[in-house]
Amino acid sequence: MSDIIDNIFSGKKADVGKLEAFGFEPDGGSYTLKLPMGGSGFSLQIAVVPPCGISTTVYDDCGEIYTLHLVEEAVGGFVGQIRAEYESILKEVAEKCFISDAFKARQSQSVAEYARNTYGDELEFLWEKFPDCAVLRRKDNRKWYAAILTAAANKFGFEGTEKVEILDIRVNPDELTEIIDNKSYFAGYHMNKKHWLTILLNGSVDIRTIYSYIDNSYLLAKK
Repeated sequence: MSDIIDNIFSGKKADVGKLEAFGFEPDGGSYTLKLPMGGSGFSLQIAVVPPCGISTTVYDDCGEIYTLHLVEEAVGGFVGQIRAEYESILKEVAEKCFISDAFKARQSQSVAEYARNTYGDELEFLWEKFPDCAVLRRKDNRKWYAAILTAAANKFGFEGTEKVEILDIRVNPDELTEIIDNKSYFAGYHMNKKHWLTILLNGSVDIRTIYSYIDNSYLLAKK
C-alpha cells in the first residue's frame, strides 16, 4: 500500500495558495496540516514540500504512530475504515490543493483550470503507459468531452519529433471541414475524425476561442 500517495498525486504539483486556503501552515520549507480521521480518534498529519513532495503520518487515539493502513495484507473492519478515511482525505487534498504538472504548455494548464472552474472536472490520467495524456469527461454520463494529449510534431506534418501538446474536442461533423486548416486545427488525433477536432495548444489559437470549443464539446457529450 506504499504506492497510495504515488497513485493519488501522480502528475500533480502543489499550489501554495490553495494549500494555505485549505489550512496548511508554513513550516520551514514545507506546509503541514493535521486532520481528524472521522470519529475514530485517529488523526492524519500531512507534510507537503512544494512542488511535489508529500509525506503522511497517522496517529492513533493515544498519539502513537499507526501504520497498518499501509500494509496490504492487513485486513479487518477497523483497518479498512482507517485506510478508506486516509485515502479519502488525500484525494480531497489532491483535488483542492494540487494542480496538474503533466503538461508544460500554458494553454494546456489553462484548459485544465477552465474545466475545473467551469464544470468542476479534473483531468483524468487513465493510461499508466501514457502519463502525459489525460481526458475530461462529464460527471452525469462519463462521456469524454476533451482530451489533452502529447504527440510528436511530425504527426501533424511539422518537421522534427519534439513533443507538442494538443486538445481533442467534439465538434459537429458538418463544421469540421470549415475549421480544419492543418496548421492549428486538425482532424481528431486518435479519435473519430468525423466527430473530433484537434487543436494545437501552442498559442496559435486564442484561448478564449478554445474555451468556446470546450463549451460546445461539453454540450455535444450530453447526447
